Amino acid sequence: MPPLTFDMFGFSQPILNCLAALNYSEPTPIQSKAIPAALEGRDIVGLAQTGTGKTAAFTLPTIARLAEDIPKTKKRKIRALIVSPTRELAAQIHDTVKRFTPKVPLRSAIIVGGVSYHKQKHALQHGVDILVGTPGRLIDMIDQGVVDLSEVETVILDEADQMLDIGFLPAITSILELLPKERQTMLFSATMPKEIRKLTNNHLTNPVEISVIPEKRTADRIEQKVISIGQKAKMEAISDLLLEYEGEQIIVFTRTKHGADKVQKRLSVSDIRAAAIHGNKSHNQRERALNSFRRGNTRVLVATDIAARGIDVPGVGLVVNYDMPEVAESYVHRIGRTARAGESGVAISLVSTEELGLLGDVQRMLNISIPATDANGEPVELEIPRSSGKKQPFRRRKSGGGGQRRPRGSDGNHRKGNRGGPKGAKPEGRGGERSEAKRGDKPFARKPKRDDRGGQKRNGPPGGKRKGGNGGAGGGNRNRGPKVA
Repeated sequence: MPPLTFDMFGFSQPILNCLAALNYSEPTPIQSKAIPAALEGRDIVGLAQTGTGKTAAFTLPTIARLAEDIPKTKKRKIRALIVSPTRELAAQIHDTVKRFTPKVPLRSAIIVGGVSYHKQKHALQHGVDILVGTPGRLIDMIDQGVVDLSEVETVILDEADQMLDIGFLPAITSILELLPKERQTMLFSATMPKEIRKLTNNHLTNPVEISVIPEKRTADRIEQKVISIGQKAKMEAISDLLLEYEGEQIIVFTRTKHGADKVQKRLSVSDIRAAAIHGNKSHNQRERALNSFRRGNTRVLVATDIAARGIDVPGVGLVVNYDMPEVAESYVHRIGRTARAGESGVAISLVSTEELGLLGDVQRMLNISIPATDANGEPVELEIPRSSGKKQPFRRRKSGGGGQRRPRGSDGNHRKGNRGGPKGAKPEGRGGERSEAKRGDKPFARKPKRDDRGGQKRNGPPGGKRKGGNGGAGGGNRNRGPKVA
């Protein structure tokens, strides 16, 4: 019989006192199954969605085990590493660690992209017991010799399937190969794609497999609706929903960063307190927006899919899909931002004719039919196509055979170009966390395409130095301008 109280796990009194102060009384299913195995030092593969209490399921036993043997040396070695796909999730995990350790003498730190290297290096200067980070910034810090993983006893990979979606799997593999062979590894994921299964087979030893995926993919307490509406009328529909759900905090999801900024600006012009979070926002900007939303100072939070799993705010009464997600799985994570902590909620999708195929993908995945109305609230029957034609995560280039495939971002858009979004929109996903691994602390810097002074690309002759300015050295003129001698 699984433990019914946290006392039955054998935690130390300081940890139990902390849990009592935080009103933790009864373990959730994932906690009841994972904590005993983790305390024994077993490797774990956990299938659980966000909002099931899995953060406590891996942080509590990790803290308890580390607290049994606290080093007396002044400079600590990293003994526990927690890897998360996004800044928001990493920040929430680190906040949980700090809330569980006010009376436990363990040190922790967080390293993520979008934040000054100097501050993070300073936090690591005297050593930490628990390090939380995103893959890109971890790789950067390891390459610079700032992070030493040679003494890690426990590593935790949270939201592994999202790390796969964003493109972090190679970085995760590199990090795991740097760790000691004798260690405890815990992996948690909402789904189990074959790539994640292969990762567990290669890097986990006889893991305990725990699954608490509910029979229904979405919470029973979420009332789902569809409003059939033209794309240009969606902003007016948002205004109507704000009046209908007056007093409720609302999250609006868009497909692109450009779309998120556009909706936020339109709401702000109408004197509605709104903020936007997406991959082009710095870590501090995203944290300020989330904290303002948590405190109730911001009524509407506009977000993209990369932040869908990183928003853990109780009391959200309404989730609006301004754009339907191109990946049906993202719909589940979007609407899961409401009906948290035992409360009820509403999820409304604004669906244009062009998005009916995407709605069909969602309904087939959930095996449900979501009731639909028109903009006036009258019930309508929608003609759902058999397929949206956008189920495949990869698509080959049209140029000659043998070319590489272009991966999609977390919202389904290709890394280059813009398919399916408004003119000038930048697809979410690859431009955000993924860029940390390659571009360091400037994830959104772009290479200049041409020399501002001469209008020519800075291509010099083979083997020679590149020259800028007017009349730069040759190397081919791809811009069809005048030839340079």
